[in-house]
Amino acid sequence: MELDSLPTEVILTHPHENLGKIQLDWVPQPGNYLALKGKTYTVLERHHHYQYKIGGYALHKISLYVQVAQIPTERTLLDGRWVIGDAKCRLNARSELIRCAVNPEGPCQDCRFFELSPA
Repeated sequence: MELDSLPTEVILTHPHENLGKIQLDWVPQPGNYLALKGKTYTVLERHHHYQYKIGGYALHKISLYVQVAQIPTERTLLDGRWVIGDAKCRLNARSELIRCAVNPEGPCQDCRFFELSPA
C-alpha cells in the first residue's frame, strides 16, 4: 500500500458514532484538525491496523478517534508545533488539545490567572 493513500476510518468519541471511511494523503497526529462533511474535528487518538502478507505485516488502515471542535484562534508555535493559548503563561498546558486547567475555554488575553513563565 502506498503512503499517499491511507484508508482511514473516522470515529466520533462522544456520542460513539462511525463518521465514515475516507482516504487521506497525510498522517494525522493527535491534536491535528480534520475537516469532514462541513464540520471540524480534533484528532484525539490514532490507531494503526496491520494485515499479515507474505513477508510480514503491512499497514492496512488507520482509525481516528475524534471530537467536534473549532480551530482555536489563539495559538502559539512552540518547538515546531502549534499549542492552544499563550505559551508564555506559566499555567499553559503547552498542548494541542487543552489550553490550561484554570481557563480551558480561554481566552488568555485578560485572564486573571495569567503569569509569565520564568525564562
